[in-house]
Amino acid sequence: MRGIKKKDSVTLTGYQLFHNYIRPHSALGGLTPSEKCGMEIKGNNKWITLIQNASKIN
Repeated sequence: MRGIKKKDSVTLTGYQLFHNYIRPHSALGGLTPSEKCGMEIKGNNKWITLIQNASKIN
């Protein structure tokens, strides 16, 4: 993370997604922040599900 010089880096966006939707937090009882808010990511692979949902045309 030290090498990131731009705030709009794809790496930061990816880490935000990981932190909020994939990584369980001990302070939240093993839930992700999104699960704590009532949002559930369904599927065997949460990364693929997030990408598929983001790429849907509305």
